[in-house]
Amino acid sequence: MDDCIRPYAHVAIRLPSDAVKVLQITPNTVPSLGKFGSFPANLIIGRPYHLTFEILEKGPEREQPSLRIVSVAELYEDIKEEDENVEDQIPMGERVGEEYEVVNPEGKVVMRTNRNIMDDSTTQKLSGEEIEALKKGETASGKDIIAKILESHTALDKKTAFSLAKYTLRKRKKYLRRFTVFPLDVAQLADFVFNEKDPRNIMEIREEVLSIILSWSNVHAGGASLPGQLPPSSGSHQIDHNRWLVVDDTAGLLVAALAERMGILYPTDSHARQNAEPQPDEPVGNGTSTTDSSAQVSTDQTSTTEHQHTDPLSYSSSNTITLVHSAIQPNVSLLSYFSYDPNATRPFHPLNTHFKSLSWLQLLHPTEDATYREPSVLSPSEISNLKAGKRSVYFRKRRRWVRVSSVVDETRSGGFTGLVVASSMALTSILHHLVPLLRGGAQVVVYAPNIEPLMELMDYYSSARRSAFLARKGEEGLVPSEEFPVDPTLVMGTALHMIRAKPWQVLPGRTHPLMTGRGGAEGGVFVGTRILPVEGKISARGQFKRRKTGAGADGKSKVADGGGSVKIESMEADMQVDGQTEEAAGEMSEVT
Repeated sequence: MDDCIRPYAHVAIRLPSDAVKVLQITPNTVPSLGKFGSFPANLIIGRPYHLTFEILEKGPEREQPSLRIVSVAELYEDIKEEDENVEDQIPMGERVGEEYEVVNPEGKVVMRTNRNIMDDSTTQKLSGEEIEALKKGETASGKDIIAKILESHTALDKKTAFSLAKYTLRKRKKYLRRFTVFPLDVAQLADFVFNEKDPRNIMEIREEVLSIILSWSNVHAGGASLPGQLPPSSGSHQIDHNRWLVVDDTAGLLVAALAERMGILYPTDSHARQNAEPQPDEPVGNGTSTTDSSAQVSTDQTSTTEHQHTDPLSYSSSNTITLVHSAIQPNVSLLSYFSYDPNATRPFHPLNTHFKSLSWLQLLHPTEDATYREPSVLSPSEISNLKAGKRSVYFRKRRRWVRVSSVVDETRSGGFTGLVVASSMALTSILHHLVPLLRGGAQVVVYAPNIEPLMELMDYYSSARRSAFLARKGEEGLVPSEEFPVDPTLVMGTALHMIRAKPWQVLPGRTHPLMTGRGGAEGGVFVGTRILPVEGKISARGQFKRRKTGAGADGKSKVADGGGSVKIESMEADMQVDGQTEEAAGEMSEVT
């Protein structure tokens, strides 16, 4: 993530009303913040994050709106001034003719009532037109407007310290024209979509639930191909470590969270410089390049200049995310907030080489997908006789087939580090097809907005279900079936987690949870560990050591010679899962 604001970057802007607005900083534009005003985007480009700006509207002194950086000393001075205003109030009980209603056990008054305060429109001498005129004046500073509003309030001296602080804070949120710029990370984006947009687009995933998913899935950066390094140039797709399998119905929020942990979400400086360099052979609208279209170009040059990021040889073999989706194209619209464009013609983003996607049809029945079938192969002479447009279409189909076939074959070969699922599809069907693609010890994490589907998974992977499955092992059509929709011997150590962080108001004598919090689904997370069940028989052979058998008639201990072999047909040991000992099942036979 950059330390300063870059052109065309998405940023989170916190307004005085504590609302968050996400904007793309496009050069030579004037973004609007609603009633707080607008500002030229060029004034914040190149500046560091976490700065607070004050909007200065245009007037006789300036032709267009401008910005002023609010210093840290000024921010702390405002906070200190508010605290002093509350502390400097006249102690309760020293005013004559006032009623009190809150006393301590000793009988001393600690708070006076505000039951007689009538805070209506008659207490404010300034009208709405006069306040608007102040806002449009030459010295339209937010602090000056607030000061004049407080001076014109006729019942200000009747307010308690708490009511005065709340009244002042309410006016500051309304009239201060300040905003703070924050970098847009995944947590900030999830909070923005959940509170400001439609939370159903992300399956109502909150920030704390997202942290639980990332923690239990153990997502981290790793592998031989790290961000900033060149991808492997060989055509072999070797199975490497740190490869994650994802099913994401949250518009790409889950993919973004994994990519952030893996260090492949934000473009690096090298990618930005590479994207800024001119591209001489960039295709134009008619499918030809800016160079002479009649020039004879080789097959290798054509395949590397157009859509270089789709070349299967440029995909990384490790530190990758493979998304399985149910549509023609994956819905990862939220990745656009992090400068990722799947249709980009240049590899300026790490996700171009570390993010792969395929449909369920391509995974389960690849031969039925048209893009997986190899197109016809033409000879060099036939290619040279084609027109420029048809030649471009031919190479585009070949590149698409190589890319799709390589991703599908690599995914079907398995060996993934973990599986993360957030989908509205049947969870048992997803796990039935994807859990066998994981390697031993991989983490399985499943999120659902409702707990009922997760409770079904807990039952299908329980010890009782596993014991019943082992007793009937060998029957045809056992998995999937109504009784065993998944193989219970592939996942163990299951657990179900639910968490919800409730915001609290923490003030002296007024600490309580906020009653205006947003509702919605609680959400739950199912976790488990992929295991490799033993196939076939287990046999152990060896010599027994001499052992003591006890004291004989003469009081001396006897020593027995041991020898022979032990053969175990099948045995299942006790397993400790989530603090509960599973039932020991199995039998031992032919022990010699």
